[in-house]
Amino acid sequence: MTSKEKILSAAIMLFAEKGYSGLSMRQLAASVDMSVAAIYHHFPDKNALYLAATRYAFSGKEAVFAQVWEAECPTVEKLKKFIRALITVMSQDNTFCRLVQREIMEADPERMQLLAQGVFKNQFDLLLQLAAELAPERDPYLVATSIIGLVKIYVDHQPLNKHFPGWRPEYAEPEAIADHVADLLLNGLITK
Repeated sequence: MTSKEKILSAAIMLFAEKGYSGLSMRQLAASVDMSVAAIYHHFPDKNALYLAATRYAFSGKEAVFAQVWEAECPTVEKLKKFIRALITVMSQDNTFCRLVQREIMEADPERMQLLAQGVFKNQFDLLLQLAAELAPERDPYLVATSIIGLVKIYVDHQPLNKHFPGWRPEYAEPEAIADHVADLLLNGLITK
């Protein structure tokens, strides 16, 4: 692991734990046993470090989504593949999810812009295209954000959900959640 990767790995953990405002460059330097100057050698300022750390944390996840977008399959199946991929990514990396959630809660406009444009834009653009194909009569932005929201609530509430009456173990399976969310989005609640 290079010194830059060591800094980025520690920054991800610390930003997730302390938030952007709660982490000083001095704390980060101490955690990686480097000087503050050594960190500034790699990153000109805290914003650049934050964006690089967030991109680094998300970079491995993009390969999961690339398989979805490159798949030759019907649009509805691509929706299910995307939902499964999103569930997988959100379920397997609590640190990254905590980092993003912490930033959403702080809602700093500049960092929200960095996240939206610098980290998630490409994936969101592809999801907008999928939403437009699935439901051309609907607003693709609302469809895309609804997909993300439904998946996020299932993943975030999984530890609580299993204690509610009616819960079954298969409700924790990505395939079952993906099928349910896709069916709910495509067919609604009321059968015709």
